[in-house]
Amino acid sequence: MKKLLLTGFEPFLDNPINPTAKIIEALDGKTIASWTVEGKLLPVDFHQAGKHVLEAIQTHQPDAVISLGLAAGRQMITPERIAINCQDGAKDNAGYIPLGEKIQETGADGYFSTLPIQAMVNKLHANTFPAQISNTAGTYVCNHVMYQVLHACKQQEKEIPAGFIHIPASHELALKKTMPSWSQSDLTKAVELIISCLEEG
Repeated sequence: MKKLLLTGFEPFLDNPINPTAKIIEALDGKTIASWTVEGKLLPVDFHQAGKHVLEAIQTHQPDAVISLGLAAGRQMITPERIAINCQDGAKDNAGYIPLGEKIQETGADGYFSTLPIQAMVNKLHANTFPAQISNTAGTYVCNHVMYQVLHACKQQEKEIPAGFIHIPASHELALKKTMPSWSQSDLTKAVELIISCLEEG
Protein backbone atom coordinates (compact mmCIF):
# COMPACT_ATOMS: atom_id res chain seq x y z
CA MET A 1 0.00 0.00 0.00
CA LYS A 2 1.30 3.45 -0.94
CA LYS A 3 1.17 6.45 1.39
CA LEU A 4 -0.34 9.82 0.56
CA LEU A 5 0.38 12.87 2.70
CA LEU A 6 -2.77 15.03 2.54
CA THR A 7 -2.51 18.46 4.12
CA GLY A 8 -5.03 21.16 4.93
CA PHE A 9 -5.06 24.43 6.85
CA GLU A 10 -6.57 25.92 9.96
CA PRO A 11 -9.00 28.89 9.63
CA PHE A 12 -7.34 32.15 8.55
CA LEU A 13 -7.95 35.84 7.88
CA ASP A 14 -11.70 36.47 8.14
CA ASN A 15 -12.63 32.84 7.40
CA PRO A 16 -13.83 31.30 10.70
CA ILE A 17 -14.07 27.85 9.07
CA ASN A 18 -11.62 26.10 6.77
CA PRO A 19 -13.23 23.15 4.98
CA THR A 20 -9.82 21.65 4.18
CA ALA A 21 -9.42 20.83 7.88
CA LYS A 22 -12.64 18.82 7.81
CA ILE A 23 -11.54 17.00 4.65
CA ILE A 24 -8.28 15.79 6.16
CA GLU A 25 -10.09 14.81 9.35
CA ALA A 26 -12.57 12.75 7.31
CA LEU A 27 -9.92 11.07 5.14
CA ASP A 28 -7.07 10.56 7.62
CA GLY A 29 -6.30 6.84 7.84
CA LYS A 30 -8.66 6.00 5.00
CA THR A 31 -7.62 3.82 2.05
CA ILE A 32 -8.55 5.20 -1.37
CA ALA A 33 -7.62 3.04 -4.36
CA SER A 34 -4.14 1.84 -3.38
CA TRP A 35 -3.35 4.87 -1.21
CA THR A 36 -3.44 5.15 2.58
CA VAL A 37 -4.04 8.75 3.62
CA GLU A 38 -1.94 10.46 6.27
CA GLY A 39 -3.69 13.72 7.17
CA LYS A 40 -1.78 16.76 8.44
CA LEU A 41 -3.23 20.10 9.55
CA LEU A 42 -0.91 23.03 8.83
CA PRO A 43 -0.77 26.45 10.49
CA VAL A 44 -1.42 29.53 8.35
CA ASP A 45 2.01 30.87 9.23
CA PHE A 46 4.76 31.72 6.74
CA HIS A 47 7.47 30.73 9.20
CA GLN A 48 5.92 27.45 10.32
CA ALA A 49 3.76 25.95 7.55
CA GLY A 50 6.69 24.91 5.37
CA LYS A 51 8.55 23.46 8.34
CA HIS A 52 5.52 21.42 9.38
CA VAL A 53 4.90 19.94 5.96
CA LEU A 54 8.57 19.08 5.43
CA GLU A 55 8.70 17.42 8.87
CA ALA A 56 5.62 15.38 7.90
CA ILE A 57 7.33 14.28 4.69
CA GLN A 58 10.40 13.26 6.66
CA THR A 59 8.28 11.35 9.19
CA HIS A 60 5.90 9.57 6.84
CA GLN A 61 8.08 9.20 3.72
CA PRO A 62 4.98 9.46 1.49
CA ASP A 63 4.73 8.26 -2.09
CA ALA A 64 2.70 11.37 -3.00
CA VAL A 65 1.80 14.73 -1.46
CA ILE A 66 -1.44 16.64 -2.05
CA SER A 67 -1.90 19.93 -0.21
CA LEU A 68 -5.34 21.52 0.01
CA GLY A 69 -6.22 25.15 0.54
CA LEU A 70 -9.35 27.27 0.69
CA ALA A 71 -9.88 29.73 -2.17
CA ALA A 72 -12.92 31.55 -0.82
CA GLY A 73 -14.81 33.02 -3.76
CA ARG A 74 -13.77 30.44 -6.35
CA GLN A 75 -16.61 28.33 -7.73
CA MET A 76 -14.57 25.31 -8.83
CA ILE A 77 -11.98 22.85 -7.62
CA THR A 78 -8.72 24.24 -9.01
CA PRO A 79 -5.53 22.16 -9.15
CA GLU A 80 -2.63 24.58 -9.27
CA ARG A 81 -0.14 24.39 -12.14
CA ILE A 82 2.80 26.27 -10.61
CA ALA A 83 4.23 27.63 -7.36
CA ILE A 84 6.43 30.75 -7.48
CA ASN A 85 9.36 31.76 -5.30
CA CYS A 86 7.62 34.72 -3.73
CA GLN A 87 5.53 35.40 -0.65
CA ASP A 88 3.40 38.47 -0.30
CA GLY A 89 -0.04 39.54 0.83
CA ALA A 90 -2.10 39.82 3.98
CA LYS A 91 -0.80 39.00 7.43
CA ASP A 92 -0.74 35.37 8.48
CA ASN A 93 -2.22 33.99 11.69
CA ALA A 94 0.95 34.92 13.58
CA GLY A 95 0.64 38.53 12.44
CA TYR A 96 3.49 38.43 9.92
CA ILE A 97 3.07 40.43 6.71
CA PRO A 98 5.39 39.33 3.87
CA LEU A 99 6.68 41.96 1.47
CA GLY A 100 7.49 40.05 -1.68
CA GLU A 101 10.52 38.20 -0.36
CA LYS A 102 11.77 34.91 -1.77
CA ILE A 103 10.74 31.65 -0.13
CA GLN A 104 14.14 30.09 -0.91
CA GLU A 105 16.98 32.52 -1.64
CA THR A 106 18.73 30.15 -4.04
CA GLY A 107 15.62 28.32 -5.22
CA ALA A 108 14.15 28.25 -8.71
CA ASP A 109 11.77 31.01 -9.75
CA GLY A 110 8.98 28.43 -9.90
CA TYR A 111 8.14 24.74 -9.80
CA PHE A 112 5.41 23.00 -11.76
CA SER A 113 3.05 20.58 -10.03
CA THR A 114 3.93 16.93 -10.56
CA LEU A 115 0.34 15.83 -9.92
CA PRO A 116 -1.72 14.58 -12.90
CA ILE A 117 -3.73 17.79 -12.81
CA GLN A 118 -5.47 17.39 -16.18
CA ALA A 119 -6.55 13.85 -15.29
CA MET A 120 -7.89 15.22 -12.01
CA VAL A 121 -9.96 17.87 -13.78
CA ASN A 122 -11.24 15.28 -16.25
CA LYS A 123 -12.24 12.87 -13.46
CA LEU A 124 -14.08 15.63 -11.60
CA HIS A 125 -15.93 16.66 -14.77
CA ALA A 126 -16.89 13.03 -15.40
CA ASN A 127 -18.50 13.03 -11.94
CA THR A 128 -20.27 16.38 -12.53
CA PHE A 129 -17.97 18.42 -10.28
CA PRO A 130 -16.87 21.80 -11.72
CA ALA A 131 -13.08 22.04 -11.98
CA GLN A 132 -10.35 23.74 -13.97
CA ILE A 133 -6.58 24.11 -13.80
CA SER A 134 -5.45 27.33 -12.13
CA ASN A 135 -2.28 29.07 -13.28
CA THR A 136 -1.74 30.97 -10.05
CA ALA A 137 -1.60 29.72 -6.48
CA GLY A 138 -1.20 33.33 -5.37
CA THR A 139 1.59 34.42 -3.04
CA TYR A 140 0.02 33.55 0.31
CA VAL A 141 0.74 30.52 2.54
CA CYS A 142 -0.84 28.10 0.04
CA ASN A 143 1.77 29.00 -2.58
CA HIS A 144 4.46 28.88 0.13
CA VAL A 145 3.60 25.28 1.05
CA MET A 146 3.38 24.15 -2.58
CA TYR A 147 6.75 25.73 -3.33
CA GLN A 148 8.46 24.28 -0.25
CA VAL A 149 7.25 20.75 -1.02
CA LEU A 150 8.29 20.87 -4.68
CA HIS A 151 11.62 22.50 -3.83
CA ALA A 152 12.37 19.79 -1.27
CA CYS A 153 11.44 17.05 -3.76
CA LYS A 154 13.79 18.61 -6.31
CA GLN A 155 16.66 18.98 -3.82
CA GLN A 156 16.23 15.43 -2.51
CA GLU A 157 15.62 13.96 -5.97
CA LYS A 158 12.27 12.56 -4.88
CA GLU A 159 10.30 11.76 -8.01
CA ILE A 160 6.85 11.63 -6.44
CA PRO A 161 3.55 13.26 -7.41
CA ALA A 162 3.22 16.48 -5.42
CA GLY A 163 1.23 19.66 -5.71
CA PHE A 164 -1.55 21.88 -4.46
CA ILE A 165 -5.32 22.06 -4.98
CA HIS A 166 -7.59 24.93 -4.04
CA ILE A 167 -11.19 24.23 -3.08
CA PRO A 168 -14.25 26.49 -2.78
CA ALA A 169 -15.95 27.44 0.46
CA SER A 170 -18.28 25.01 2.19
CA HIS A 171 -21.95 25.86 2.76
CA GLU A 172 -21.12 26.21 6.46
CA LEU A 173 -18.64 28.97 5.69
CA ALA A 174 -20.99 30.61 3.19
CA LEU A 175 -23.60 30.98 5.92
CA LYS A 176 -21.17 33.37 7.59
CA LYS A 177 -19.84 35.07 4.45
CA THR A 178 -21.73 35.37 1.17
CA MET A 179 -19.78 33.48 -1.52
CA PRO A 180 -20.05 30.49 -3.87
CA SER A 181 -20.05 27.24 -1.89
CA TRP A 182 -20.23 23.45 -2.02
CA SER A 183 -21.50 20.97 0.52
CA GLN A 184 -18.77 19.60 2.76
CA SER A 185 -19.65 16.08 1.60
CA ASP A 186 -19.17 17.04 -2.06
CA LEU A 187 -15.83 18.66 -1.27
CA THR A 188 -14.68 15.49 0.46
CA LYS A 189 -15.95 13.29 -2.38
CA ALA A 190 -14.15 15.46 -4.92
CA VAL A 191 -10.88 15.05 -3.04
CA GLU A 192 -11.39 11.28 -2.96
CA LEU A 193 -11.79 11.34 -6.75
CA ILE A 194 -8.65 13.45 -7.02
CA ILE A 195 -6.71 10.92 -4.96
CA SER A 196 -7.91 8.08 -7.18
CA CYS A 197 -6.28 9.87 -10.12
CA LEU A 198 -2.85 9.20 -8.64
CA GLU A 199 -3.23 5.71 -10.12
CA GLU A 200 -3.21 7.36 -13.53
CA GLY A 201 -0.29 9.70 -12.91
